[in-house]
Amino acid sequence: MDVSQIASLATSMASAQTSDQVNVLMLKKALNTQAAAAIGVLQALPPVPANPNIGRNINTTA
Repeated sequence: MDVSQIASLATSMASAQTSDQVNVLMLKKALNTQAAAAIGVLQALPPVPANPNIGRNINTTA
């Protein structure tokens, strides 16, 4: 293997590693954004009624 090929391989591997790190960071940010949105949606839901028998059943025969 030629010395220039080793240097080229090392450079391309370092570039790929940097690219992978950027992709993982962007994925983490996207997941954090989705988690924040999900928390917002869950907090916007109305509270559950005090009586556990109310609002739990759906009449599917009507």
